[in-house]
Parts: sequence; structure tokens; C-alpha cells
Amino acid sequence: MPKPAQNLSQVPASLRLNRVHYAIRDMAVLAEQLALQGVSVIPLNIGDPLKFDFQTPPHLIEAVARAMRDGMNGYAPSLGVPEALEAIRAEAERKGIRKIQSVFVTQGTSEAVDVALTALVNPGENILVPSPEYPLYSAILAKIGAEPNDYLLDEANDWQPDPRQIASRISANTRGIVVNNPNNPTGAVYSRRTLESIVEIARENNLVIFADEIYDKLILDGGEHVALASLAPDVPVVTFSGMSKVYLAPGWRLGWAVVSGDPEALKPYVEGIHKLLRARLSANHPEQFAIRPALEGPQDHLAEVVRKLKSRRDLTVRWCSSTPRVSCVAPRGAFYAFPRLHIESSDEAFARQLLMEKHVLVVHGSGFGQVPGTQHLRIVFLPDELTLTKAYAAIAEFLNEHFH
Repeated sequence: MPKPAQNLSQVPASLRLNRVHYAIRDMAVLAEQLALQGVSVIPLNIGDPLKFDFQTPPHLIEAVARAMRDGMNGYAPSLGVPEALEAIRAEAERKGIRKIQSVFVTQGTSEAVDVALTALVNPGENILVPSPEYPLYSAILAKIGAEPNDYLLDEANDWQPDPRQIASRISANTRGIVVNNPNNPTGAVYSRRTLESIVEIARENNLVIFADEIYDKLILDGGEHVALASLAPDVPVVTFSGMSKVYLAPGWRLGWAVVSGDPEALKPYVEGIHKLLRARLSANHPEQFAIRPALEGPQDHLAEVVRKLKSRRDLTVRWCSSTPRVSCVAPRGAFYAFPRLHIESSDEAFARQLLMEKHVLVVHGSGFGQVPGTQHLRIVFLPDELTLTKAYAAIAEFLNEHFH
């Protein structure tokens, strides 16, 4: 006979999860609840181009399908398939990156960030992260028992970092610095002078630079993106990129990293990275065969993507400048704007109430970090202009109703 049921004690989650927050997805939970009630929500919250009028280039889809037909469906090498690694290395060299010590492919760029931080940082140590920041970095640092060490981006200076403030934040336990360029959530593109200053700070303080450059080809006002590692052949730099944004394949979960710098200084760190990569077996196998065609094949889609994004950016900036209680530094890259709300209540309360009343989903600026006392929203301007116009009219109406 079965034993009588016993009252089981709850299984508590790890205490470290108290420090893990991811506002982008957390707000989406509320929108999903509305959707179950039949409410149509306008999503301005998540950077997935394929939810809108963008499509993965056909030659990349065919490359993956061919790899599947050719039997590339088992485990891949832990660092990645050779032709993908060769293409990533060649692309890095075209950008001026030298002294490359490792190239590896991961399950999305998020895994590359996770591996690179886990292989470097010990509990109690810290990494300099921008504020506002993409919250993945703080979430990973919380998971491994390390600390985010915020440095402020300067809204009055086009959201550029202030090198002097960065230097003032460094302590004996600081191991590295995250540089997200183009920036998520502000859309800022950093100047060469800013990047050179950060390189010098890292060199003087023996810091590893984590250069998140996944939006590097989405520059909206012309000009060329400067690969940070190209300015620092001697400094340890881990440069992140992937297929999600520029090559419009977020669901493939395909990212990579390039580790560059002095070979002797980097040797133990690179060995640690490779150990972690072996332990998790491999990234998606057949999808890796799209990396070479992406980096070396036709780039025709990019001109159209940038054209659409520039037009939608301009619409967004015009709306911000014409709407009371809203101001915005014009984003110059990626597809995010980070407008400031000149209101007294919290931006999180604003975003929640906006969703419930007007069914427009944005993410509150406090979910990314911001100067205390300021209120912001992150807007993803990927939707078509008709949808954006409708969403912005609803936000303006909401502001007029509650903050006139």
C-alpha cells in the first residue's frame, strides 16, 4: 500500500536570487496576463527584430538547413566549428583587433558574457558596469557572488561615460570594466576619445575590458564604429558579438567572443574560459554554419535595416521633443531610446499604469539603473511607424491625463 502523504517543507530558492532582476522580461509577465484576457498590447519592450517587419537573410537560413541536411546535428567542438571560428577571427582582424588569443562560439551572446565573467571574477570582487546598463551583467555577477560597481553615463554629454568618474570607482577588488557600445538602453555611440581614455584606465589598473559590441553595424548617423580592442593590443579585452541583432536571428541563440591582449598575461584566464566551455559541451551546431556566410557573404539587408531604424529613431526623437514632460538624447546606434520623464512618481509605477490603462509596454528606466531622482523609460523603436505613432499618442494621452 502507498504510504500516507506527508507534508513536505518548501524548497527555498537561493538567497543570491534576491539580487537578480531583469526588468525587460519581468514587465512582459504583466503584458502576458493582459493578453490572456484578450487585450492587444503594443510591445516597445524587447529587442527582437523578428517580432516586427524584419526577416532573417535567406542565405543564412539556407546555410543552416544545408548543415542539417549534411548531418551536422551532433555535438560541435567546444569552442565552435573551425569555419565559424576562422570567420570570426578574420572579422575581428578587419576591425583592427590584434594579438587574438581565443575565439569561441556560445549559446547566444549572453552565454559568452556568463563564461567570461565566471572565468575571471571571484566572490566579493567587482566589475565596473555602466549605469544605465543592460541588466544581464548584474544578474550574472549576482549569480557568481560578485558585485556590480556602477559608473554613470552622462545624459548631458550624449550618454558618454566620464573617464574620471570611472577611475574614481576603482578599488583593490575591481577586476574589469564593461563597455557596451553602441549602448543598450541609451543608443549612445562612444567617441574614440572616450574609448581611448577607458583603455588607458584599464591599462593602468590591470583591468580586463568586456567590450559588448553586438550592435556594431547598426550606426544610424553614418561614421564607423570603433572596435575598442583595436585601440588596445596589449590590454586584455573580451569582445562580444553575435547573430541576434545585426543578422536578425535572435532565436538561433548564437553568439561569440574574441579574447585579445598580451599572450602571457592572458594564458591562465583563457585556459579557464576553455575549461568552462568544455564542461558545457557546445553551442548549437548547425546554426554555426551561418556565421561565415553572415560575416563574409552579402550584407544587402543592412542598408534597409539601418534605413528603417533611422526613420523610426527620427520619429521617436520628434515625439519626445514635442511632448510635454518628455526629453530625450537622440540615440545614434542600435534601436533603443532612453527618454527622460519629468514627473514626480516613479518610472516603474508609470510603466505599470501605462500598460494597464493604455496597453503600451515599455520598460522603466530604474530597471537599468539611472541617476537617483531621475525617471526614464526604455523604448524599443523596432515597430513600424504607424505602430509607433499609435503607441506614442497613447503615452502622450496618458501623460496629459495624469501629469498635466
